[in-house]
Amino acid sequence: MAREGILLGYGNPLLDISVTGTQEFLDKYGLERDNAILAEDKHKPMYKDMVDTFGDKVEYVPGGATLNAIKVAQWLSGVPNATTFFGCINKDEFGKIMENKAREAGVNTKFQYTDKEPTGTCAVIVTEKYRSMCANLAAANCFTEEHLETPENWKLVEKAQYYYIAGFPLTVSPSTVIRIAKHAQASGKVFTMNLSAPFLCQFFKEPMLKTLPYVDILFGNETEAETFAKENNFGTTNIAEIALKIAELPKEDNKPRTVVITQGSNPTVVAKDGKTTEYPVIPIADKDIIDTNGAGDAFVGGFLAQLIQGKPVEECVKCGNYAANLIIQRSGCTYPETPDYK
Repeated sequence: MAREGILLGYGNPLLDISVTGTQEFLDKYGLERDNAILAEDKHKPMYKDMVDTFGDKVEYVPGGATLNAIKVAQWLSGVPNATTFFGCINKDEFGKIMENKAREAGVNTKFQYTDKEPTGTCAVIVTEKYRSMCANLAAANCFTEEHLETPENWKLVEKAQYYYIAGFPLTVSPSTVIRIAKHAQASGKVFTMNLSAPFLCQFFKEPMLKTLPYVDILFGNETEAETFAKENNFGTTNIAEIALKIAELPKEDNKPRTVVITQGSNPTVVAKDGKTTEYPVIPIADKDIIDTNGAGDAFVGGFLAQLIQGKPVEECVKCGNYAANLIIQRSGCTYPETPDYK
């Protein structure tokens, strides 16, 4: 059963600044729809420009891939503080919004604080149901492994039985990721991770491949899986084959690795023990889709909510699909007060 502190996440906490935008606005900053990138200097003025251009249509939601998934798992678990989250923020206005909203969601946040950079933000520009995301990590980039040295924080690591880290922290503190992963493996616990974005599979391939031997469950979508396959010379673009090949990559222990690849409206592919299974998603009419932002994170959150209760993979995927289906019918990675998952 789920209990307090059973699931711990480490990620880049970003306050999502979300708006329904225009192709013209995307072009202005050289952004592509349905893509996620890290902000360069040319993108820095965009965050203020969004507020100036779109005014009161701008929404603020505490996010970042890991925190999104943790929030959804927390919501579905129904156990106060079942989840813990590590990340770095500034004690500025955005940081206060982030902390309050994450706590309201029932997550036990243990932030590291910095005054070197402002709280991280992520521009989410939705055009015709597609999202373009541009993250300015700022304070999130300042996270250090020292946070784990604080006895009360390490106790939370030890208390957890399951861990989830999106791929993004590999750009910030890969040593933190490895340390948590090694603890999980040495203690016979479950460590889960996400490919998270094509650029990570390309430019952060080395820390990703160093972490993979400790990963018990790896999530990703079809684009990320294809990029990973290309970067690692798998010689195939078939998603089921790619999932199997990733599942069979070397592992530090003898527990089989499970690989879960989502494909939008196409079936979710799960590879384990040398075979793949496909699980259809819940059908949805185009007119009911409001925003695909957070669908992948919500899927992971739903999956984890069942995993921490010891449920089988089929049940985990079913709940993941439920959460993703619900979230795409809303703006941003948000959800109603109580789940109606059965």
